[in-house]
Amino acid sequence: MRIDFDPDTLDRNAFYRLLTAVVVPRPIAWVSTTDRYGSCDNLAPHSFFTVSCVSPPVVQFTSVGRKDSVRNVEETGEFVVNLAPEGLFEQINATATEFPRGVSEFDEVGIVREPSLRVKPPRVASSPVALECELHSTVRLGDSTVVFGRVVHAAVSEAVLVDGHPDVRRLRPLTRMGRDEWATVGEILEIKRIPLAEWPGSAGR
Repeated sequence: MRIDFDPDTLDRNAFYRLLTAVVVPRPIAWVSTTDRYGSCDNLAPHSFFTVSCVSPPVVQFTSVGRKDSVRNVEETGEFVVNLAPEGLFEQINATATEFPRGVSEFDEVGIVREPSLRVKPPRVASSPVALECELHSTVRLGDSTVVFGRVVHAAVSEAVLVDGHPDVRRLRPLTRMGRDEWATVGEILEIKRIPLAEWPGSAGR
């Protein structure tokens, strides 16, 4: 037996809670931006985040509502996606606090910056991965804005590399679940894709 939920009749927040409880786990883009004057750096976690394109490399995050991240990106055309690692759990959560515009989460939470190589917004010094992005485009969808950014530089800590490749066991990325739930990397499963030539009965096709 299934229970039916109709987004046209449910309260907006109720259906939001349903969506975020079933679309899991969601990776976190810890987005750093700078205002148009270069005087205030913003840092906020966004859990609607993924890769959009490989060539050119494009990532996307969605801001629900008109947050400082979106305003700064639209005004400057730049942002950085910092990996949200397990060891910074409390600091990442703290940067989701809705501080007034003009107040820097870096300073309020006590997070150390480091300069980026290709863009003006700073990177989080203690994050093992930073993707420096230039704005590709934005799409407004109802109460949200989807931000697409072309990755112009990636900086990865040597400590999380194994044979030159980022290792998830060392990255220890956080993910968002439903409600106030977060998740860490649990059991990791590995399996190779089956080539068509090796599929049973494929020889006669």
